[in-house]
Amino acid sequence: MKKLDTQPPEGSSFWEGKSPKDGAAVYQRTCRNGLNGTPVYTTFVATGNVPAVDPEVVARQAVSKMKLSGPEIASPRPAGSYVVGVPTWMWVEKSPTTYGPNTTSATASGVTVTATAEVTQIVWNMGDGAQVTCNGPGTPYAATYGRQESPTCGHTYTRTSASQDGGKFAVTATATWPVNWQVNGDGEAGQFTEIRQSQEQVAIGELQVVR
Repeated sequence: MKKLDTQPPEGSSFWEGKSPKDGAAVYQRTCRNGLNGTPVYTTFVATGNVPAVDPEVVARQAVSKMKLSGPEIASPRPAGSYVVGVPTWMWVEKSPTTYGPNTTSATASGVTVTATAEVTQIVWNMGDGAQVTCNGPGTPYAATYGRQESPTCGHTYTRTSASQDGGKFAVTATATWPVNWQVNGDGEAGQFTEIRQSQEQVAIGELQVVR
């Protein structure tokens, strides 16, 4: 958008009933949304200076419409049975709001930006002081795996949670959402990062040998 270098004469239809005496000016808006991306020109009247639209601000408006949330933790879950010395598998369920991909557009002052968000990394704080970084949703456990360690995202507890509040460890999963955005009909693009977090309370027990 830019102010016309040569303003139309007073009384022209371009003024839409307004006047330069009111402090108004005629601006031209250019959008490359014509056939095969050809530019389409329109005019509008505004009072004072029209600030340039920051496309990243518009992209963040698009993200707000996505309703992104923390990871949907499938394991470890509160009702699960976990034991010291036995590998714990961590994984999350994938949906547009909890993992992505999620694509949405937003428009402001004639500028439309499309943003796409998808989780690339989840950092697990296991509650016992350990931190595990997983570059993906993790692998769902199946009984056929026995006591194998997870090939993608796992942790083995070395002590019970008996001394913790409520007898459980607080497990926190923090997801990193890179957001890629692009102005529709334009080459301008960029990226920023969103962070979302979820938590579960997990009891870690200990096997007892009966003689």
